[in-house]
Amino acid sequence: MSKQINQNKNSRLPRPAWGALASAAALLLAGCSVTPVKLTDQEVGQRVQNDQQRMYRDQVSVSGPIGFSEAVARALKFNLDYRLKVMESALSRGLLEVAELDLLPKLVADAGYNHRNNDSGGTSIGIEDRVISLRPSTSEERAHHFERATLSWNALDFGLSYYRAKQAADDVNIAEERRRKILQNIVQDVRTAYWRALGAQRLLEEANTLAGRIQDALQKSREAERAGVLAPSQALGYQRALLDAMTIVNVKRQEMQFAKRELAALMSLPPGTEFTLQEEPGARLAPVPLDLDKLETAALTQRPELREEDYKARIGVVEAKRQIAALFPSVNFYAGARYDSNGYLYNSNWAEGGLSLSMNLLRLAGLPAIKRANEAREKTDEARRLALSMAVLTQLRVSVERYRLAVYDEELAAEASRVDQRLASISAAGSSNRLESELEALRTDARALVSRFYLATANAATQAAYGRVLNSVGMDLLPDTVTGTDIPTLATAIRGSLQSAETGAFVQASAAQALRRPVVVRVAEVPAPVGEALVRTAVERVLSRNDISTAADAQALQLSLAFSRAEGARGARAQWTMVVTEPGGRRVLEQRYSSVLPAETTPRAVTALAEAAALSVMGELRRISSVQGGAAAPQ
Repeated sequence: MSKQINQNKNSRLPRPAWGALASAAALLLAGCSVTPVKLTDQEVGQRVQNDQQRMYRDQVSVSGPIGFSEAVARALKFNLDYRLKVMESALSRGLLEVAELDLLPKLVADAGYNHRNNDSGGTSIGIEDRVISLRPSTSEERAHHFERATLSWNALDFGLSYYRAKQAADDVNIAEERRRKILQNIVQDVRTAYWRALGAQRLLEEANTLAGRIQDALQKSREAERAGVLAPSQALGYQRALLDAMTIVNVKRQEMQFAKRELAALMSLPPGTEFTLQEEPGARLAPVPLDLDKLETAALTQRPELREEDYKARIGVVEAKRQIAALFPSVNFYAGARYDSNGYLYNSNWAEGGLSLSMNLLRLAGLPAIKRANEAREKTDEARRLALSMAVLTQLRVSVERYRLAVYDEELAAEASRVDQRLASISAAGSSNRLESELEALRTDARALVSRFYLATANAATQAAYGRVLNSVGMDLLPDTVTGTDIPTLATAIRGSLQSAETGAFVQASAAQALRRPVVVRVAEVPAPVGEALVRTAVERVLSRNDISTAADAQALQLSLAFSRAEGARGARAQWTMVVTEPGGRRVLEQRYSSVLPAETTPRAVTALAEAAALSVMGELRRISSVQGGAAAPQ
């Protein structure tokens, strides 16, 4: 029997089996060898085509002029950067759900099949005499299968999973704060691009008309130079002045027109999409905020970056608890059902359960290091939060000061624009058929248009500075709940949310957002060759250029103009009497404007003088038309 046992123990696999194993190993190693494969041009081209289709797949076509609220709604609905942050927020919530699943007990079901080429088993020998007491036997079939189902719960894993789930929950909050920050930045970018593009749109037609007039004037000056009507130095001086003015106009026009392409990109409009912006005449911004303490408190409370730091600090605290919890013993409870098809078993079905306790004692030596690391983390988080808080306060103060300076710059630009418009009107009124007079009038027109471009730029800068104040405070510019996701519904919700945020930021002047009252123009007397409608149209154009509406309503003021002519020692003088009245007929302003009247009373001269007269009272008219302006005393 001993000989037979030894023969069984010394048995080996036959040579064909070894050859089969060697062949299988060689094939396995060969299959693990992978060579780099480059993308083909067709694959790259297909990817580009698919991306281009997906970027503009859900875009809503433009059906009319786009207002500021609609531009913001389109940017938030279709902007790819904002979509990315929304998806990241959804991903964080998905990871939180996965982390919560780790809190459940583990229920593991497995099954398998065992096969061997000989019998397992053994014999036994005496401990003292080393004599074999049993013949070789086995209690396991060569082939059998088994099935198991085990329910286990580890107390330490549960605690660590709980802390990881709390960290994942704060990761969701961090993703939400980052989404808020992207939203605020997009609104700021849209505000800046929108008002620059709107300023360019308002002046584009006039710039094109002026460009044509300058080209005609340049051609006339060159012909006059060749004919000897103008001296070369004089002709070249006029040409240089006209070209300089046109260069400045082109530079400002191109600079502001680029904003339209930027706005289209923010709204994710397909390339080549043409659109116009909705006019918003009479829009007023609130005065510069004075109570900085309230704004600073609001900024420290609402800024997404600071809230993100709060969540990061909370994650750090939970991480410290998790590291301490990892030092505790691991207690594992398990129970399950078993089945084995082995025919030699007395019971092929059974249930078992148990409890195990384990602990890594060497990790206890790292407890002081863990405490030091956690203390250093808390101090670092606090220092980073304080540094960021100081940066937020600095940004807020700088944004308020920039807004103050921008408002002042816009007021200067508006005054300069009105002066240049008056110069252009006076020059147009005094121009004759002489080339020098025509060129001078054209040059003043160009300067007036350049001033209006500067005013549009200053207005866009003021709007941008205004938006920076809101951004630095951290105002939420999208409602928490929106009834629909279509563009009109989103635009309406955003408009209300923007008004609420602006009122909250500029607390001391919430009523200052009112629009100006419209002004209706009436022309009582005009010279015989000139029609009343022509003068009224010219004055209404001046009012529109200065952001005063001329639409008639119940609250509209009335501006009446009457022309008179007086002869003097130095020639004839034209005088316009202007009266502003309330809807009830009460006079709030009366003023006269006089100027030298050209020898020939042409419609161009009369309308130009009417424009100059209207511009002379524009400051008072803007103050009176304001709802908060009050009425001036009669003069």
